[in-house]
Amino acid sequence: MKLSADVRAFQDRLGYQFRKPELLVRALTHPSIASETRPSNQRLEFLGDRVLNLIIAEALFTADTVADEGQLAPRYNALVRKETCADAARQIDLGAALKLGRSEMMSGGRRKNALLGDAMEAVIAAIYLDGGLDAAKPVVLRLWGERIENAEERARDPKTALQEWAQARGMPPPSYVLLERTGPDHAPEFTIAAKLKTGEEAISRAGSKRQAEQSAATKLLDALDRK
Repeated sequence: MKLSADVRAFQDRLGYQFRKPELLVRALTHPSIASETRPSNQRLEFLGDRVLNLIIAEALFTADTVADEGQLAPRYNALVRKETCADAARQIDLGAALKLGRSEMMSGGRRKNALLGDAMEAVIAAIYLDGGLDAAKPVVLRLWGERIENAEERARDPKTALQEWAQARGMPPPSYVLLERTGPDHAPEFTIAAKLKTGEEAISRAGSKRQAEQSAATKLLDALDRK
């Protein structure tokens, strides 16, 4: 099967060469453009979610040999939630390769957390079906690597963590500013900036204000950690 240029470029960014490229094409096909001859990625998403769960659970179990179930569970939840999957998808610009229907494309589907997260899980399933767990595991560990290392920090609510970071340095709490609301009433999209008094800020977009605020807080925390 011959891949289009955008899918070939994505395969390179993913770092895995498919023996059965039709699996990758299916993983990138959103239901809005699917047909009888072109199945969507929904079944793959179901499988990929389970593959991701196993890989992340094992990685956390191995990384911290003394943490109990009560400590590991919130770290696991933070790493497998849809927002984290979407962030991993953005890391390799999965949105550029997504195959969407016109209406979904016009409403900014390539940037939506839900679509990106679902597609990331579908891609993981495609790798698993193509090469087994031994193929899927290194890809997930590479994309989630830094997130796994910082899992304990990520397990906390990001808005609370950012507020604690600011207060520990004598700053007022961060502010969250709505920059833009787009999309129809049934599928709105909110762009929100998380800001500190010192001028640092991060911007995120999501289908609800809460998700956008949480995502912006996470991005700002990540940027502060890198400093």
